[in-house]
Amino acid sequence: MNRLERIHLNLLREVERRGSLTAAAKSLGLTQSALSHTVKRMEQQFGTEIWRRQGRGLRLTPAGAYLLSLAHRVLPQLDHAEQVVDQFARGERGTLRIGMECHPCYRWLLQVVEPYLRAWPDVDLDVRQKFQFGGVGALFGQEIDMLVTPDPLKRRGLQFEPVFDYEQVLVVSREHAFATRVYVDPIELEAETLITYPVEIERLDVYSQFLLPAGVMPRRHKVIETTDIMLQMVACGRGVAALPAWLVAEYREKISVVPVRLGSRGIRKQIFLGVRAADKKIAFIADFIRLAATTQPSHSSPTDRRRRAVSKR
Repeated sequence: MNRLERIHLNLLREVERRGSLTAAAKSLGLTQSALSHTVKRMEQQFGTEIWRRQGRGLRLTPAGAYLLSLAHRVLPQLDHAEQVVDQFARGERGTLRIGMECHPCYRWLLQVVEPYLRAWPDVDLDVRQKFQFGGVGALFGQEIDMLVTPDPLKRRGLQFEPVFDYEQVLVVSREHAFATRVYVDPIELEAETLITYPVEIERLDVYSQFLLPAGVMPRRHKVIETTDIMLQMVACGRGVAALPAWLVAEYREKISVVPVRLGSRGIRKQIFLGVRAADKKIAFIADFIRLAATTQPSHSSPTDRRRRAVSKR
């Protein structure tokens, strides 16, 4: 079977560019005899002439003219493809698929995404929230490349990098009896409607670190997917919620809610970025982690700011 190879197209293009076989051979790093042999073998292979002698020059046959036009179309695409594959190999191009196990973190993520996309124009971004076997399973199964989570699980082959810390607080209406309190105890939520994101109770900090250890359950548990609706419900006295202090600080400027500490010590948390250990050195992944670690939520609590100031001394 006749096979058209890249060297054939390169040869045609260089002869046209340089004006002769001799100049083309020099450009391609070949001897003139080697180039002539390639031309002869190509013509034998396809059973037709590519050039005809015309005086001291060469004139393309119809077959040669067709192949030259093909070379002008195909070779730039092949050159570009090689550059792209090389960029993939060096971690300068690709798709970063981010999984979210932190509902309130979307607003923080937007602060990271905007400068990241400007810095990496050849990297696409995809954010996913639902996984077949949970966030860690999605990492292992190559479903995502990075996991944003407040609850890292130590597993061989995965690495979790802390990017910022925060305090989980109770959010109440300004008219609520708790609104002037410094903190609340678990037992005080027995009469409340607790509004949360659609997450398993075991993975909700207000349950796992506050209510369940005290053997307490709220009067009612209501699930809402959207932060805006959740806080509007709280502001209207339809329930209370547990959210990061930095998120409450952002919303309290436009919605009538206030934060209250959960217990006298509060609930301290961190957000982590989890990646496969083998992928951590990929350039566009490593740079996202670096950028995320230097991007704090827009409205962090005074406690968060004091802790960071002390840690830098």
